[in-house]
Amino acid sequence: MKIAIIGCGNMGMAFARSFLQYDLVKKEDLLLIEKSQERSEALKTAKEGMVVSVINSQIADYELIILSVKPQDFASVQDELRAVLQPQQVILSIMAGVPMTKIQSVLDHKLVVRAMPNTPAMLGMGITGFTASPEVDAPKLRKVENLINATGRSVYLEDEGMIDAVTALSGSGPAYFYYIVKHMIEAGKKMGFDEGMASLLVKQTMLGSYHLINNAEQSLDDLIKAVASKGGTTEAALRTFEENNIPEGITKGILAAESRAKELSK
Repeated sequence: MKIAIIGCGNMGMAFARSFLQYDLVKKEDLLLIEKSQERSEALKTAKEGMVVSVINSQIADYELIILSVKPQDFASVQDELRAVLQPQQVILSIMAGVPMTKIQSVLDHKLVVRAMPNTPAMLGMGITGFTASPEVDAPKLRKVENLINATGRSVYLEDEGMIDAVTALSGSGPAYFYYIVKHMIEAGKKMGFDEGMASLLVKQTMLGSYHLINNAEQSLDDLIKAVASKGGTTEAALRTFEENNIPEGITKGILAAESRAKELSK
């Protein structure tokens, strides 16, 4: 399969490297389009595909075009792209907050898949929610899904409106975990640990807890109860979390992220 990626930042290159790692595309069939001269030179040195700085007629030879520019930069590439797009090509957009109807209208092109990955895709451990316009047939959609799965796992959503919820829950989700880890480390430092030791204790705790969530047969409530014995230290911490409305704060924060995603989609 021949793939062109417009915008080769972290997420664009996470996709590119995953495709190469799993032999889903050959380097000579991977076109990397990057307007930043500094970034373009770095990509040429890395030799991970054919690197160009402009969108031109050669893009017509590629089956899939991945739009991974920042949403605010879409306007700077849309006219060039519209001029060279071919009817059979599929657009895969990973631009946050840009609905399929806008992409279709601006590019005068019907075959659009919209996806919301998250940053663990850079390690092949991401989760991506995606949806597609009705014009994308099943064989084309299966090809795109296979490519997305190279970056981790994926879920198909019939309702494009749910992409905003994916953005809030898993797209932004890594930052929530980093936030919790950061403040747990800070608590460790206040109790007398140096940053290195506090960081080790917290990170390994999170890693081990993740594996328990994934492999244990108990519910999350049961797992909590298994740690929080009555009258013990964990119960004291959980009670303080409840008293400070932390559960409600987490829920409100995620819903605020969804609300912002909906605003950006308008």
